[in-house]
Amino acid sequence: MTTQFRTGIAILIGVAVFPMLATSVQAEPLDAVPAESAELTVSQSAEDLVAQQITPGRATRSGPSYIGVGGNIGFGGDTAMGRGNFTIYSKIGLTSRFSARPGLVVGGDPTILLPLTADFPIAPVAENVDFAVAPFVGGGLAISTGSDSLTRPLITGGIDVPVADRVTLTAQGNVAFFRDTEGSVILGVGYNF
Repeated sequence: MTTQFRTGIAILIGVAVFPMLATSVQAEPLDAVPAESAELTVSQSAEDLVAQQITPGRATRSGPSYIGVGGNIGFGGDTAMGRGNFTIYSKIGLTSRFSARPGLVVGGDPTILLPLTADFPIAPVAENVDFAVAPFVGGGLAISTGSDSLTRPLITGGIDVPVADRVTLTAQGNVAFFRDTEGSVILGVGYNF
């Protein structure tokens, strides 16, 4: 086996297993608020006083966490992200508003995507349309593998479309700033957990 193939398999296994392991991690409880600061005024709510706990694998306001597969349509560049390839991706809810969306674009030299995103509430497309969309936007790192491995900034955004209790469709756009700026669109289907 070539080193690139072994690297790709190791990354693939890591991306597939991480979301499952992440759901077993529990955050430590926060200390109680002292009695004198626990009283609420009319302008405060209980939500304003409680910090969000990070609970990997939780649902966000845009829907549940998932792991998915799909196609990557690439635009320019020399990495797997910049070419047409197969991709494995996931959404791992961290808080009600933020999630990690790791992904692996499988190709000659796999590209690892590690964005954090702000998730927006699920909203109907229109009053007379039967499905809703949940937009997200964020940034992180894109890591190209191979002979000239690079770690560069990544901008991402897209929509999740929940179609069943256990199924979410995803359309995600990515821009990474390698030696040449590369873009991609990921279209796929995810299994909700």
